[in-house]
Amino acid sequence: MKLPSCKWLFYGFYMCMLGSFILGLKAAAGQMLSARPSACFVFGDSLVDVGNNNYIVTLATANHPPYGIDYPLGPTGRFSNGRIVPDLLAEKIGIAHAPPYLAPTTKGPAILQGVNFASAGAGILDSTGYEYIGRIPMNQQLQYITNTRAQIVELVGENQTEAIFANALFIVNMGSNDYVNNYLLTGSTTSIKYNPQQFQDLLLSTYAQQLTTLYNLGGRKFMVCGVGPLGCIPSQIVQNSLNQNGQCVEFINAYVQGFNAALRPMLQQLTATLPGATFTYANSYDLGMSYINNPGTYGFATVDDACCGLGPYKALIPCFEGVSYCSDRRDHMFWDPYHPTEASNIFSANAFYSGGPEVIYPVNVQELLA
Repeated sequence: MKLPSCKWLFYGFYMCMLGSFILGLKAAAGQMLSARPSACFVFGDSLVDVGNNNYIVTLATANHPPYGIDYPLGPTGRFSNGRIVPDLLAEKIGIAHAPPYLAPTTKGPAILQGVNFASAGAGILDSTGYEYIGRIPMNQQLQYITNTRAQIVELVGENQTEAIFANALFIVNMGSNDYVNNYLLTGSTTSIKYNPQQFQDLLLSTYAQQLTTLYNLGGRKFMVCGVGPLGCIPSQIVQNSLNQNGQCVEFINAYVQGFNAALRPMLQQLTATLPGATFTYANSYDLGMSYINNPGTYGFATVDDACCGLGPYKALIPCFEGVSYCSDRRDHMFWDPYHPTEASNIFSANAFYSGGPEVIYPVNVQELLA
């Protein structure tokens, strides 16, 4: 029997090693790909709405000038002069801005990198925002993502859909309207039926069920935003007739602080009890207060007046077409009586993406997605 030459033995060994090296590279690439978030799904209110309210009958719309004056596509339904936090986080992640669920173009491959279900006026409770007539409450947004999930299954199959949802970033921003457009409204029956503690408990028990529904649909990586300092937004300052000096309305902030103080441990409990899930708490309240208390640090010259609106604090009449607006949006914290400027959103998105535990806990978005 003739033995193979040393040359061929070496060649076989070389090819074997080369093959192992290539397989190793492919495995590493696969791990990197799986670690990279595949999509971003967004739920919430006008702070994160990108245009769903354009497609319903509602008084809460932002698809007209001067909204979007600094956004590349102009007025889209975003309640700001430019980009909002989900847009900015998507850019950092390297995926497209999630389109509004109700847009007729949000179908087919367009949904594979995420969908935005948020709606101005919406809340945790179905009754929240009733004064705007039309809005898409959180429970309806959950039905919409159930529909989207079924569509993704049709496109790529169940296994790949599970992978998309498990790797995706889920942004949830709810609770503000449950106070300003429900509990605090003049004549609200909710404030008669519930004291502040009972109302807070109702919100959080309902919210926990809703977040669990997202988990059951396949979500694993959640950034849940706390409620910002609502007592400091121009609309609430001007509505407090006793407040003549632009100070925050403390009793409103007290409601918010109570809600946030209970939300954080609730998210920790969900993380502990739902296998494989991480619910990280974005501290919108303290971040907003840092802008207000240290405006110069962020380049803000004005933190009580809105940029667009009329009347005291430019908050008595909201922003609409034909209303004057400030020329330098960069030095304003608030764009209109309720919503931040793009400049504020940039600071917030940066903090949520790579900030420390004082602004996002237990991990920031970058760590959450790693």
